[in-house]
Amino acid sequence: AMAVSPALLLMDRNLLARKQNARLDKQNDLGWKLFGKVPLRENVQKDSKKMPKEYEDKAGRPSKPPSPKQNVRKNLDFEPLSTTALILEDRPANLPAKPAEEAQKHRQQYEEMVVQAKKRELKEAQRRKKQLEERCKLEESIGNAVLTWNNEILPNWETMRCSRKVRDLWWQGVPPSVRGRVWGLAIGNELNITHELFDICLARAKERWRSFSTGGSEAENEDVGFSAADREASLELIKLDISRTFPNLCIFQQGGPYHDTLHSILGAYTCYRPDVGYVQGMSFIAAVLILNLDTADAFIAFSNLLNKPCQMAFFRVDHGLMLTYFAAFEVFFEENLPKLFAHFKKNNLTPDIYLIDWIFTLYSKSLPLDLACRVWDVFCRDGEEFLFRTALGILRLFEDILTKMDFIHVAQFLTRLPEDLPAEEFFASIATVQMQSRNKKWAQVLTALQKDSRETERGSPSLRH
Repeated sequence: AMAVSPALLLMDRNLLARKQNARLDKQNDLGWKLFGKVPLRENVQKDSKKMPKEYEDKAGRPSKPPSPKQNVRKNLDFEPLSTTALILEDRPANLPAKPAEEAQKHRQQYEEMVVQAKKRELKEAQRRKKQLEERCKLEESIGNAVLTWNNEILPNWETMRCSRKVRDLWWQGVPPSVRGRVWGLAIGNELNITHELFDICLARAKERWRSFSTGGSEAENEDVGFSAADREASLELIKLDISRTFPNLCIFQQGGPYHDTLHSILGAYTCYRPDVGYVQGMSFIAAVLILNLDTADAFIAFSNLLNKPCQMAFFRVDHGLMLTYFAAFEVFFEENLPKLFAHFKKNNLTPDIYLIDWIFTLYSKSLPLDLACRVWDVFCRDGEEFLFRTALGILRLFEDILTKMDFIHVAQFLTRLPEDLPAEEFFASIATVQMQSRNKKWAQVLTALQKDSRETERGSPSLRH
């Protein structure tokens, strides 16, 4: 073997030591740069053999040097609770100490952070407490209202329904647990539909569905003037519309718990009123009733509701009468919101563009469901007038936004109203709407316009001024 000179070995060792020192210095530089400056290097490199010994002395027991992954802040008086507390820490021994002024500034900053955090925490706790109090208050008021409805109002319906106390309570929203009974009583049953009649209509509808599914061609003579093709188209439309009814709820979709119930009511109605048949929009009305009433009672309420003059005008597409309703609406629109009325006129925004959808579904498609049910509550109390009053309430609520929009944007906005409508603000807006024009109420204005319309049809000079 070739002999190596001791001088060469010493040179190699020194070179290796220099490389290691350079590497350690480089790491130190990198670490120090985190503080924004690189101070002059001090030759404080410790003997690597002493490091484990020092650590052993401090810890009081033999141990390996700390791994970089371990937390080595054992000598701190406290553990910082968050990264914000790091500003209070003294710099490591091998770094220059913070100037007193900077340390004081950091202490103040930290104290401010703590104060702000405590303020935020307190504010959040107060918000949660207020929310809880409001919820408890609401639950208590609903509980009290339920007792009042069940014990006082419903047993004495005819005598109490028109009293000021009941009307005020009604305006605040009927509690969900009694809503179905209140709606049923308020809508009434002028058509004298029984549960038996519903069963008969449903059996006929099912027979008809079987006939169509098996391709049967038996003519149903009692439906004179309505071809099998028309009836089939109507039944196909029902199937299609059921899947579009409150799609977010999923309960009316195929396989959902209320799919067949909705199908049954709509099918039974086409047998009960073949002259009206099925019209788009009906599925939403039936669905809202199903959510609040038993199936047969929902059918009774549905049939009586659609028999009201306004609903019948729209669902039978009586153009003359629909135009009269729009004209009556515009009288009150101009009276309540003249600026917006002028803006709509200028942009050719006629009431049919937004009212048809609202009236056909009684707002259940356009408004959040809980809000739509509250509209239904007062609609059951006040009748068709409230549908148009609600429309004016919506226009009043969004008047500032709507006056800045053009035709397309207004039509889009009114078709799909915001989903986060605050109920109290919404009803406060409706409450400010005055349903009186030149000392005439809604019914009087509508009657006068209908009379004018009939006079015009007969060719007589219009009496309208």
